[in-house]
Amino acid sequence: MKGGVEFGFHGHTREQLTELAQDRYTVVVPLAATEQHGPHLSVYTDSLICDYISRHAVKRAVESGGAKLLLAPLLPFGCSGHHLAFGGTLSLSSTTYLQVLRDLGDSLILSGFRRIIFLNGHGGNEHLMHQASQDLAVAHPVSVASASYWNIARDALAAANATEVGRVPGHAGGFETSLVLALDQTMVQEERIAVEHRGQSLSSSGPAGTILCKHGELTGVDGYTDSASRASAQKGQEYLEMIVQAVSEWLSRTSAIMIGDD
Repeated sequence: MKGGVEFGFHGHTREQLTELAQDRYTVVVPLAATEQHGPHLSVYTDSLICDYISRHAVKRAVESGGAKLLLAPLLPFGCSGHHLAFGGTLSLSSTTYLQVLRDLGDSLILSGFRRIIFLNGHGGNEHLMHQASQDLAVAHPVSVASASYWNIARDALAAANATEVGRVPGHAGGFETSLVLALDQTMVQEERIAVEHRGQSLSSSGPAGTILCKHGELTGVDGYTDSASRASAQKGQEYLEMIVQAVSEWLSRTSAIMIGDD
């Protein structure tokens, strides 16, 4: 790429982006949220984590594998209606969020891009992200992929026994707190971490492919799923490295498949 390895969408002019679109670059759109994360984590937690993972994974895929990737600016607002009751949350409704993703996809397509990847860092975005991907691929002759970072890295995290610190990914529990401790300890109020916390699933599920959602039980007790008392900055750094590597490899494979489908 001209001028060195510049993988940020925002750093290019319209002419440069048109040229990159014609050169079959894939645009990675990171999706996150601004929402309550219990009494001890910043409301920017999902955005902080997703920004780090997306930047480092794209950079690694570009520098080590030569993937033709452009990283779009992170979307810091998601579908977080189930967190509004706790305060400190900026949410888009599900209908609005779905349309936002469609509009962003349409914008990229009108700019000449034919390959788009949504990389997600907030659970509430997941189903709508997948639906937007399908809608875009139905409406346009393009390839669109979508995934959440914890699903991409599921096998690596399981092999590392990441559940030793809490639910994976959980919400504002030991896992997310470990990641934030590794990224910026000033964004964790450790004195407010409860030693014990009554566990509760984000939703109750039955057989594979089914889900049961209950009013007031989508966020965990008091807005978080498990105690962060076992959180560790060292563990968080280890998990981040695993996630970045897994996401980098997935981005490289997926973008190569998209180009190969032309």
